[in-house]
Amino acid sequence: MTTQELVAQIHKKQSFLCIGLDTDLEKIPSFLLEDEDPIFAFNKAIIDATHDLCVAYKPNIAFYEAYGVQGWSALRKTITYLNENYPDIFTIADAKRGDIGNTSTRYAKAFFEDLNFDSITIAPYMGQDSVEPFLAFKDKHTILLALTSNQGAFDLQTKKIEGKELYKEVLSVSTTYEGAENLMYVVGATKAEYLTEIREIVPNSFLLVPGVGAQGGSLEEVCKYGMSENVGLLINSSRGIIYASDQENFADAAKAKAKELQQAMKIELERLH
Repeated sequence: MTTQELVAQIHKKQSFLCIGLDTDLEKIPSFLLEDEDPIFAFNKAIIDATHDLCVAYKPNIAFYEAYGVQGWSALRKTITYLNENYPDIFTIADAKRGDIGNTSTRYAKAFFEDLNFDSITIAPYMGQDSVEPFLAFKDKHTILLALTSNQGAFDLQTKKIEGKELYKEVLSVSTTYEGAENLMYVVGATKAEYLTEIREIVPNSFLLVPGVGAQGGSLEEVCKYGMSENVGLLINSSRGIIYASDQENFADAAKAKAKELQQAMKIELERLH
């Protein structure tokens, strides 16, 4: 999916919502555990209930790796179901990979060719040669961790090197990479006060913003400081939507929570124009 196609979906649906599929067998409704593939059954129900209210889904790969072969099978079923039934949805492999060139090349092939995700989250700590194998896929997007929503982000990401915060160095240096037009960045909603300076470095790049909802981030603050002319935001909500209920009405409850966010996003999009 191209950036232009993503922007078109945002305006069509009046939403820039990304729903995180952090599917945990200990949290899904207990009756689903009787299903042959409870993870996929849960994901399918959430997707069918919410696909018209969001523009992206983001499976957190760790939640699937934790269940071994069954988890990977559920992940494959989920991405295949999305690609076959809702091809206009932007898909994000929240894998946070990052390694030397040969290894990154294999990661890229796994998620972009085999599983056919539109994008993947990447830890850029190892530098340019760990990122460019992903950027070699011209029709895919690479989402670099820049300023994350966890408290530990202050341990390293905001530390200054020769007067410049590390996350700003990540932003500015990465814009020089070959294929940088397909870069996006993770910026936590709990760090909304940093968005003005981030936009000075990457004015037009899409930002994947976790932390709205369960982590306390403000949608209005993120939009005020982070929205660009082409919207440039994907706001992620995971637990606040998919675990809105643990009863048989879980999909309807998820839809209602997604609708709340979509309606708030519609207001923000109207302000943009």
